[in-house]
Amino acid sequence: MTLTELRYVVTLARERHFGRAAERCHVSQPTLSVAVKKLEEELGISLFERSKSSIRVTEVGQRIIDQAQKVLDQVGVIKDLAQDGKNQLNSPLKVGAIYTIGPYLFPHLLPELRRAAPEMPLFIEENYTANLRQKLRHSELDAIIIALPFDEPEVVTLPLYDEPFVVLLPADHPLTEKSEITAEEMAEEQLLLLGPGHCFRDQVLESCPPLVDAITRRAGESQPGLVTEGSSLETIRHMVASGLGITVLPLSAATAIKYQEDILAVRPFAAPVPFRTVALAWRVTFPRPKAIDMLSLAASQCRVIERAKAETPAAVPKN
Repeated sequence: MTLTELRYVVTLARERHFGRAAERCHVSQPTLSVAVKKLEEELGISLFERSKSSIRVTEVGQRIIDQAQKVLDQVGVIKDLAQDGKNQLNSPLKVGAIYTIGPYLFPHLLPELRRAAPEMPLFIEENYTANLRQKLRHSELDAIIIALPFDEPEVVTLPLYDEPFVVLLPADHPLTEKSEITAEEMAEEQLLLLGPGHCFRDQVLESCPPLVDAITRRAGESQPGLVTEGSSLETIRHMVASGLGITVLPLSAATAIKYQEDILAVRPFAAPVPFRTVALAWRVTFPRPKAIDMLSLAASQCRVIERAKAETPAAVPKN
């Protein structure tokens, strides 16, 4: 039984004439007749009563033809779905981002993507890298935005931009006298970091070895010189504003919320400046490469880091 044979019998039932049915199906009459007979033999029943002057559908044949019509209708639905699938930018895209990227990238990314692909809404989620990894693997997310390195079998990564780290401190802190701050200078201060489980905490410690040495030394001396209670970068920002200590933030986060200049100050690191590489990751088998291309293009058009640099006040030493 083939879809072609079903189409022949449905057309023949409608036309009640082999010649007209063959013409409608764009085949010769013998071809259509042989196909109909073949289907009847396969089913072991007669679908039509034939005479020299007329063709009539049998009772059981009518039920089969009705079902055949439903099958052909569903085939049409499948073709329509496939046609929609050819336009990879007209259905939602599910994108996740780590907590230290999403709040600062999404406000710029969504307008860019809406302009570039107005029929492709974005479902967004913020989570830890480990959870995003699982959701990407199980197709609960189509793509994720993370910080490199990120290794996962059958997953492609595309670097989007490099983001420097900066120091956030109370405006009246002695280190604001400096135009640049070293990791060694930070190691002597009360430092606020995210708690364990946040990849940004690990990135900061990995890129600033003096901070790790200070943590180890203070732990041995039972000195609580490092505060890790911050559950988010915004919580830590407010803790710095309250005078509890200083912290390291990605540049985009440091400039995302404006405090008065007499409350918070931002200073760059002295060279070598620590940074992270923000990247897009997706499954090799994801069937909408054009959607990924559009997402990566929109992210690159955001110029989050350029905006952040422009909004960061110049670090001028005080007299």
